[in-house]
Amino acid sequence: MEKGRIAILGAGESGVGAAMLAQKQGFDVFVSDFGKIPSQYKEKLQELNIAFEESQHTETEILKAVEVIKSPGIPDTAGIIKTIKAKKIPVVSEIEFAKRYTNARTICITGSNGKTTTTMLTYHILKNAGLNVGLAGNIGHSFAAQVATESFDWYVLEISSFMLDDMYDFKADIAVLLNITPDHLDRYDYKLGNYAASKMRITRNQGAEEVFIYCIDDEETLKAMKNVKLNAKLYPFSIRKKIDSGAYLEGNNIHININLNDQLTMSITDLALQGKHNIYNSMASGIVAKVLDIRNTAIRESMGDFKNIEHRLEHVAKISGVDYINDSKATNVNSTWYALESMGTDVILIMGGVDKGNDYEMLKDLVKQKVKAIVCLGKDNKRIHEAFEEDVEIIVNTFSAHEAVQVAYHLAKKGNTVLLSPACASFDLFKNYEDRGNQFKAAVKEL
Repeated sequence: MEKGRIAILGAGESGVGAAMLAQKQGFDVFVSDFGKIPSQYKEKLQELNIAFEESQHTETEILKAVEVIKSPGIPDTAGIIKTIKAKKIPVVSEIEFAKRYTNARTICITGSNGKTTTTMLTYHILKNAGLNVGLAGNIGHSFAAQVATESFDWYVLEISSFMLDDMYDFKADIAVLLNITPDHLDRYDYKLGNYAASKMRITRNQGAEEVFIYCIDDEETLKAMKNVKLNAKLYPFSIRKKIDSGAYLEGNNIHININLNDQLTMSITDLALQGKHNIYNSMASGIVAKVLDIRNTAIRESMGDFKNIEHRLEHVAKISGVDYINDSKATNVNSTWYALESMGTDVILIMGGVDKGNDYEMLKDLVKQKVKAIVCLGKDNKRIHEAFEEDVEIIVNTFSAHEAVQVAYHLAKKGNTVLLSPACASFDLFKNYEDRGNQFKAAVKEL
């Protein structure tokens, strides 16, 4: 039975996944991408005989839709979105659409920083404990594609604020909000309050059976929580104070005390992930595991042997006593702050790219303490010079990963660290942050 047309804007991982699921559910599917469609996605659409177009949006075809699924990357201010909304056609995210067609339960993780790491760690713990679990959202294969082709009982989903903006009836069984710091403010009228409200949508539709896990040390989170009615069970985590029901740090030990008869205690020295921010990430994952009644021994084991993701504080090589670290995934100032926070002293910092209205003020103290030179990697480095000219003796401009690594190599002495942690998007010189990280790694290996 024909159910009408679904138009899908954007033919990346989420768009093609949504197309697969919509086709399986009996909709007439039309995929439209304003840019060029990457070959692997184009081949998939051709193989499934799904109608698509690239380098344009044909309004007459799109406006035939009963519903539009849009890529998280397309802002509401885009002309085509305004036209669709003026015609009162609903616009939803791929995640919202996919959730209608699965009974699997969802663990949804959001936050300005740490969400990929926490999502991967949570998935690692659940999978090792024998749960039938999928990994999706901002990471891995699209949620919709997995709903169409797999049958998992649980999903761990990494959720961005852009995805949350287009979620309405979606409900997270377990929601995790790690932190709220300024990011992507260009999409939120440069107002942190708008962005924070977007993050709080992770608690939407939750009732007394659901769980909300949050960082009680994060002021912006606490402010944002005052503006919504929370019905879920609340489990906070903190490294500053004792928590009755949640997780906290005491001395060098993490305590997770959701079930008082079966508390989990683990030394932070046994965690695979080091650095203060990773204590938070590990606590959040640990609470999820305890909510699901996973055994303490299994949780400890998984938290101890977890391997972090590529491009996130990834150790590339040690050459002539200098460590080279790839943190290309640091596309905002806060991520770079976390990277510097976990470093020793004497860092050669490679940073720069497309600046999303960054405020570099928060980095100044750490840069003064730890950074001996900044190597700019971007087309326009003016704001980096302005921000740090008084804090660092040497600031050099470079225009390729190879050049940046060569310059850093000459500036570094034995015992120093060369850290690629750009604090900016990569689109001026690279395809994406992975491409930037891979070019950096290749350049280091040529040294």
